[in-house]
Amino acid sequence: MKDKLILGSRGSQLALWQTHFVAENIKTLFPGLKVEIKIIETTGDVLLETSLSKIGDKGLFTRQIEEELLGGEIDAAIHSLKDLPTTLPVGLKIGAVSKRETPNDVLISKNYDSLDELPLKAKVATGSLRRRSQLLNYRNDLQISEIRGNVPTRIKKFENSDLDAMILAFAGVHRLGLDTRIKQIIPIEIMLPAVAQGAIGIEIRENDAKTETLFLQINNFDSWDCISAERSFLHTLEGGCQVPIGGFAFLENGEIHLSGFTGSLNGEFVLRESIKGDRNDATALGIELGKKMVEKGANRLLNFTRNVVQKAPERVI
Repeated sequence: MKDKLILGSRGSQLALWQTHFVAENIKTLFPGLKVEIKIIETTGDVLLETSLSKIGDKGLFTRQIEEELLGGEIDAAIHSLKDLPTTLPVGLKIGAVSKRETPNDVLISKNYDSLDELPLKAKVATGSLRRRSQLLNYRNDLQISEIRGNVPTRIKKFENSDLDAMILAFAGVHRLGLDTRIKQIIPIEIMLPAVAQGAIGIEIRENDAKTETLFLQINNFDSWDCISAERSFLHTLEGGCQVPIGGFAFLENGEIHLSGFTGSLNGEFVLRESIKGDRNDATALGIELGKKMVEKGANRLLNFTRNVVQKAPERVI
């Protein structure tokens, strides 16, 4: 058994909350284990004035941490699992996932309690093409602005702006104790979350059996199965931050219910499909749903969207 564990993390408040959460869970099970946290800056932490969709880097928030993991500088990398690409570097794998927090997105607003209460042509900020597409599909009058930064930074920018609302993930807001900012938990029926949103992912080296044994003790197998379905769906569509894709799975009576979404940036064209099957076939279900959406034109829609994104001017708050 190992006597020391070094966890790699980004330096944001949310990243450190998640890493400390994992560390405390491990120390509870293994009181004699010394756990250290190493903060590692990523490309996504530096390029804050550029649209995520313009950067086009699937390892935007993970690559530098993964390099230290492969180099043996850390024993595990702690991620918001939604940031982790579906294709990992050779030699790395997901060793465990946390029990998923509420996966929904939320509405932050100074004056309005729901999307439906927003006035005509309200100004709404989000850093996500997935949210943009679904917002405009639900309310095509909304004026969408792109906003970057960690959760506290975005909230501060919002407070100092003339924006009517902003969309964030519930998990990040809740974990930082900012629930009073939430005006509405947006229903899944209106806005499918990002794949794996709300889950913490623990990335390890493939050949590190001792570290894998430790983290298997805190793995949540229900979340693991659902997220496996979602990530295989995303992988089938070859999605990243440059295209609007959402996916969410839940368990009911031993079956996985998986829904997927993709759409145009203006919300005019939307594909949303669902599938269900045995939890033991989680990965295959994700692939099947992805192929089902491809047959209905998802790839043509996504390719068109990628071209539009690259030609669009950058407007980042």
